[in-house]
Amino acid sequence: MTRLRAPRWASALLKAFVVAGMPRLLHAQGDLRLTLRDALAIAARQAPQALIARGARDAARARDHVAFTQYLPSLSVGGNSVPTITRSITPVIQPDGTTLYRPLQQTTAGLTASVVQRVPWTNTTLNIASGLNQVQVNGESGSRTWSSLPLQLSMTQPLLKSNTFKWERRQQALRVSSAERRYLEAREEVAITVTNAFFDVYATSVAVANATTNAATNDTLFTLNKGRLEVGKIGENDLLQSELALLRSRASLTDALLAHQRALAQLRLVLALPPQTPLAIVVSDSVPSFDADTTLAVEQARRNSSGMTDAEASTVQAERALSEARWNNGAGGNLQVSYGYNNTAGTAADAYKDLRDARQLQVGVQIPVWQWGAHGAQVEAAKADRQSAESSAQNVRNQVELNARFAALQLGQARRALLIAAKADTVAAKRFQVALNRYGISRITIDNLYIAQSEKDQALSAYGQALRGYWLAYFQLRKATLYDFERGAVIR
Repeated sequence: MTRLRAPRWASALLKAFVVAGMPRLLHAQGDLRLTLRDALAIAARQAPQALIARGARDAARARDHVAFTQYLPSLSVGGNSVPTITRSITPVIQPDGTTLYRPLQQTTAGLTASVVQRVPWTNTTLNIASGLNQVQVNGESGSRTWSSLPLQLSMTQPLLKSNTFKWERRQQALRVSSAERRYLEAREEVAITVTNAFFDVYATSVAVANATTNAATNDTLFTLNKGRLEVGKIGENDLLQSELALLRSRASLTDALLAHQRALAQLRLVLALPPQTPLAIVVSDSVPSFDADTTLAVEQARRNSSGMTDAEASTVQAERALSEARWNNGAGGNLQVSYGYNNTAGTAADAYKDLRDARQLQVGVQIPVWQWGAHGAQVEAAKADRQSAESSAQNVRNQVELNARFAALQLGQARRALLIAAKADTVAAKRFQVALNRYGISRITIDNLYIAQSEKDQALSAYGQALRGYWLAYFQLRKATLYDFERGAVIR
């Protein structure tokens, strides 16, 4: 029995497809070779999205510092240190009750320093002040008078009013926490964007390599089939089909090259690299191996997600509005107490001698008698708003938990899909090799060969998509939970 052997051209094509069928390490000609981790590191430093997220975080931190300083003692100095000159006609009441108008020309100057401290727990404002003023009357009966205020302690206390200081501190803490979490989530969103751009380059690189090999294979097959037609082994229809496949493969190669150039340009744009930077990507088959427990994912999302702090912030705002509706529109008042020392004299030095105490107690009260039910209506409206805010916040919490749970499930599914795609790629490549070998010895038709080639192309593309899908699911889980399951630590 004669043993059939594949022709030399078939062996060469088999070797070419073994190389083209498993392009796991891809790089174009260039100086900058990037793994996915390298691309993520570059993006974290200089990508526009990362810079925007970092700017938002820094602005939130600066605003938090401003808010924090509101509860620290503040020192201010004011007054009219530059003399104020006044020249006018002033009415002067005489002892007999008549009024005479006399010209007045005077110069005033003064300087006051004060320290203000807010007490958020009681909604109190404390003030310590000290100052010196001078009044000089010009003219024939001119005089100069100094007025001193060496020390004055004062307190302002709202009565039966909502504590704005307390609410503001509580809300500010939530704003800062939410801003920090949104920044971390934005970093993971940047990673998702980079991953998409990176695997676009990978997919188009695979497409170019595969299209190049397909074009070469179809060119060889077309040449072979022309010889077979001449000796009568195939019909003209098979030759035309072979020529059509060659033309399609060349068109596919042209499209793949253009798509690859666009993908490279998009990756440079995402990474904020100069347009002409030569890039080469290095893709690894290995992926992190860990189990993403759904219970842990939900727990970490509850602790770390910005959605949770945003939901709490909305309910706190509604509670504040209800508190203000209850307290600020009803009976209330204001208590002002001050105690200090002052004096007046002809010289600045004498103004600080024989000081007299200065006291003030003022209580302002406001009691609405009839408002046509406005106060009650405002309270009811605030209650309805609070109920709406609580319902909305609960919906947000449920959505956060749902996203975390299915992000964990999606990662497991993506890993299984990757294993299946890798196996399918291997099987399809092997099947095509067998089909190519059998076609070389005229055991199958050209239709079956092209079917095997198409399935090989589809399996190769599906593997690239599965690899992309795994990394997208990986970063989606990190974004949803702000938890690194690979290291078992919260993302900071």
